[in-house]
Amino acid sequence: MNLISKAVGSGLFTGYIPFASGTFGSLVAVAIYMIPGFHRLEILVPAILIVSAWGIHLGNLFEKEYGKDPAQCTIDEVAGMWISLILVPKTFTNITIAFFVWRFFDIVKPPPARQLEKLHGGLGIMIDDIVAAFYALAVIHLIIFLIRYLG
Repeated sequence: MNLISKAVGSGLFTGYIPFASGTFGSLVAVAIYMIPGFHRLEILVPAILIVSAWGIHLGNLFEKEYGKDPAQCTIDEVAGMWISLILVPKTFTNITIAFFVWRFFDIVKPPPARQLEKLHGGLGIMIDDIVAAFYALAVIHLIIFLIRYLG
């Protein structure tokens, strides 16, 4: 694998942090999300699609080098974090809520995410986090709604 593939596939090398690499990969996603304008759908959605497709390819490479669903590959956390932020108002509180809800669903992986994780290669690496991210997205929007209208 070349350096660019390692950098992108590992969420700017967060996958090589020996603990909580998924959490650090998610933090990189938040840092990129904070770039002014990145939250706009016409930027965020294509970024998610590109990173997800590239993540399948890179996941294949990472599995060949490091084994099944390696901790070094955190591009799936980047895509998942960004999915979790779709149409979330860009405030510190909302992003913090999104981060923790995303991490919960990424770790717990409710069905069918856990079952999809068993798929081989980059598809298995990416698809479980994508499914978990859509669960997180729904819960995040529900929480924001409840805070806004019941708080």
